[in-house]
Amino acid sequence: MTNMAKEEHIENFAELLEQSFAKGKLSQGSVITGRVVRLENEFAIVDVGLKSEGRISRREFTMDGSADPRIGDEIDVYVERMEDKNGEIVLSRERALREALWIELEKSHQKNEQVVGQITQRVKGGFTVSVKGIVAFLPGSQLDIRPIRDIDHLMYIDQPFIIVKMDRPRGNIVVSRRAILEQSANHGQRAELLETLEEGHKVTGIVKNITDYGAFIDLGGIDGLLHVTDLSWRRVDHPSDILTIGSKIEAVVTRYNKETGRVSLGLKQLQNDPWHGVAENFKVGEKVKGKVTNIADFGAFVEIASGLEGLIYYTELTWTKKNVHPSKILNVGDEVETLVLDIDTEKRRISLGLKQCSDNPWEIFAKNHPVGTEIEGAVRSITEFGLFVGVGDTIDGMVHKDDISWEKSGDEAIAEFKKGDSVKAVIREVDVERGRVSLSMKHLEKDPFESTAREVKKGAVVTCTVTALQEGGIDVVTSTGAQGFIRKADLSRDRGEQRVDRFAEGEKIDAIVLNVDKNSRKVILSIKARELEEEKKAIAEYGGTGSGASLGDILGAAMRDADLDVKGKK
Repeated sequence: MTNMAKEEHIENFAELLEQSFAKGKLSQGSVITGRVVRLENEFAIVDVGLKSEGRISRREFTMDGSADPRIGDEIDVYVERMEDKNGEIVLSRERALREALWIELEKSHQKNEQVVGQITQRVKGGFTVSVKGIVAFLPGSQLDIRPIRDIDHLMYIDQPFIIVKMDRPRGNIVVSRRAILEQSANHGQRAELLETLEEGHKVTGIVKNITDYGAFIDLGGIDGLLHVTDLSWRRVDHPSDILTIGSKIEAVVTRYNKETGRVSLGLKQLQNDPWHGVAENFKVGEKVKGKVTNIADFGAFVEIASGLEGLIYYTELTWTKKNVHPSKILNVGDEVETLVLDIDTEKRRISLGLKQCSDNPWEIFAKNHPVGTEIEGAVRSITEFGLFVGVGDTIDGMVHKDDISWEKSGDEAIAEFKKGDSVKAVIREVDVERGRVSLSMKHLEKDPFESTAREVKKGAVVTCTVTALQEGGIDVVTSTGAQGFIRKADLSRDRGEQRVDRFAEGEKIDAIVLNVDKNSRKVILSIKARELEEEKKAIAEYGGTGSGASLGDILGAAMRDADLDVKGKK
């Protein structure tokens, strides 16, 4: 082949390639036109202008009632993949038709045009609608202007819809039949109603829908919301307890926003307000009877008159049980007698008390058990700060851990008890207002420290026995049995001798009493102070500032005299 021939061949190939691409944009996900070139068993072979041909199942041509394809037919196909494992382009006739329908429906949606479809099935929240073979969703609220119980007459018939939402990536279409009906409704009547609506006016409507928070009322072209709190002056658990869908009711317009067209309605406003005359009919301090209508975490509601409720706060339920849930004491429907504690007409609140209608057991206990009374009871519970002891059927007294023993620490003392143990204690305080009884076990006997410390006088020299060596000093016990402590700085007048390791447990030493600390229950002593006191006395007896004797001479003389006294006694 000559060079000219090669160039002509290349130009012809480029021209053919350009012509093939002109037939359609060849890319995955596009719709292009192809030609049926042959039929093979279950497949139609389609040429789309590429080196390989695509095959389409012949069922895709006949499933919508169309005829079987013929050789030479030009058809629109959808490119699913440019090449499969066999090197063939993957095409779909069904997807191409669906894409064309989507484009057509999108145009109708943009122009707000009607489309024809059939309601085919009831599903959760609404219905499925077939629009030209594409499945759309019809919400229950968009079926009709008014609620319809039986829709059999609307199934499988062609009827108009408006597309309200389309999501092509997800393949979702939402339609509305109600919008069609509203368009054909009497707009003049609706406009007239909007012009005449005023707050306080009575209106008549049909219950259209019921929710947990209220009901929607069709007033004739517009909807009004009847909130659950405006259904009745008395407590309403659910709007369906009072209303039924399709029923005709009369209500009062409580709020109307002309800009948004929102209408709020009230049913209880047609009845007498039970709060009128409350101040005259109920007095603080009076007992009233009522029925428990609701129980919450914070208390119980009691209806004391038709549509009039008061609240028993959980702290007003019982004298003795604290932090107990109201449901453990009362049940809905219980008939109870209560005391009116407070009436707030502005906030429309009535406070009631249940415990006030029975004797206060704390007052009775305080009267029968004055401070100092000894009691015996079982340990009902143990906490980190003390023991709770049963002192009555419903009353517990607390023994703080520091009031268990004179000698042991609180943690050591409380560890010796378990639930159910019988203990004796003495009443230290009864607080009727706060509902508390303070007990003490250690006050059943006198404080041993007081008797032992009474014999120890401040400034006296006492003989002690070392009981323990601590980092900051030494623990000692006096000859009278009082516990004592000598700080490290008080172990000697000589700083070099202020060492704990100079002493041993069991060693006897003399020290001066510095203080008797009742809080720590210890006698504070000092060897250093004793040495300084002895030095002071020696100076006074054996020398003075003008005698010319040194401190060593004075102390030496004092020690010799002490030895002579000892020898003389021998």
